[in-house]
Amino acid sequence: MSGRIVVGYTATDAGADAVALGARLAAAADAAIDLVVVLPAADRSVITPLDSGYEQYLRGQAAEWLGEASDRLPASVSRETHVRYGESFAEGLQTAAKELEASHIVVGAANGGLRGRHRLGTVATELLHSSEVPVVLAPEGSRHVDPAVGVTRITAAIGTRPGADVLMDEAIALATATGAELRLLSLVSVDLPASVDTGVIRIAGEAHTDRVLTQAKDGLPDHIDADVVSAAGDSIEDAVAHLSWEPGELAIVGSSRLAQPRRLFLGSTAAKMLHELPVPMIVVPRTRAAKEDQR
Repeated sequence: MSGRIVVGYTATDAGADAVALGARLAAAADAAIDLVVVLPAADRSVITPLDSGYEQYLRGQAAEWLGEASDRLPASVSRETHVRYGESFAEGLQTAAKELEASHIVVGAANGGLRGRHRLGTVATELLHSSEVPVVLAPEGSRHVDPAVGVTRITAAIGTRPGADVLMDEAIALATATGAELRLLSLVSVDLPASVDTGVIRIAGEAHTDRVLTQAKDGLPDHIDADVVSAAGDSIEDAVAHLSWEPGELAIVGSSRLAQPRRLFLGSTAAKMLHELPVPMIVVPRTRAAKEDQR
């Protein structure tokens, strides 16, 4: 991947989770980290403007927080720190990602989530409705994962709806960059209407798994392994809950087909997966590849 990863930082446990996951991803993909704190924009509309001395204090405090976060990163990871201003934290992160040409934005879960699980806060929710680059969601407790775990496997949830090819390309690129094994989760059983005969679902599922595995192996280097499994269970939540997950695993999903061009929108399938996932999730804009081809 060899590029830049923006990590949205706050001096909270969620911020520490984002930094820890960003460090693991950056180390595995030989990428640099940009630690970003976003302060309220100077031209924000307020009744009583903040005192300039207080704004200077806020900037100094943000710089101090960034320094502490930077010190926690492994020495092998290249990093820069940035204090930015924005109408919102998410807007500031997106602007930074665009200017720095970052490949991903990493954020932590909202406070109060169960350890190892996701709980979307305001920043993550806004990013998932507007980001033009993949968003990496760090579950609660990511800060406690041993950095040496790295990235061992990428699980990509591949369906039959528009955007599946873009997701496949992203998964292959990430597996190639990190050297991780690629596992493809076929979602044919949840993409087909419930009224479809079970025999048809089985046949379609087998054909889909063969097709996605062939596509993956055609795009992967010889030293990267790929496997495919079918979603099995009464629901997508059930299927995710019964899959095995490694400590160094990342799950990658595509955004909804209802998303605006080059933007994210967390669809119903991804949202259901998020409730059960014990590992970080990466959400990819479904027209990301088309955008990069136009550069």
